[in-house]
Amino acid sequence: MNFVMKQALGGATKDMGKMLGGEEEKDPDAQKKEEERQEALRQQEEERKAKYARMEAERENIRQGIRDKYGIKKKEEKEAEAAAAMEQASEGSLTRPKKAVPTGCGDEEEEESIVDTVMKFIPAPLMDMFNKK
Repeated sequence: MNFVMKQALGGATKDMGKMLGGEEEKDPDAQKKEEERQEALRQQEEERKAKYARMEAERENIRQGIRDKYGIKKKEEKEAEAAAAMEQASEGSLTRPKKAVPTGCGDEEEEESIVDTVMKFIPAPLMDMFNKK
């Protein structure tokens, strides 16, 4: 009967002791194997990063070739030129450059014209009330 049980369970009888709370067999080289595995993972990560950096450098070279061919400037260069132009424009001025006034934020004349426009749409009896005051 014992033979039949061993055959039915197969190789699981060795692990039965561990499952029931027995001590595990300790591998003397487990620490060394773990260190080797960690080192291999670190090396793979370094290789992956180096490969990515090479690919990105190649792409940048291709991009630069296209920029040179068609006379396109990098975004950073455009921003630097715009900043330089602003500095040159305000070089002779003692004050900072003025900002553009947004629409709707205008003079009082515009506000008066808006009031006049609204008054046109008010019925006559209400208009008389406003004029009496």
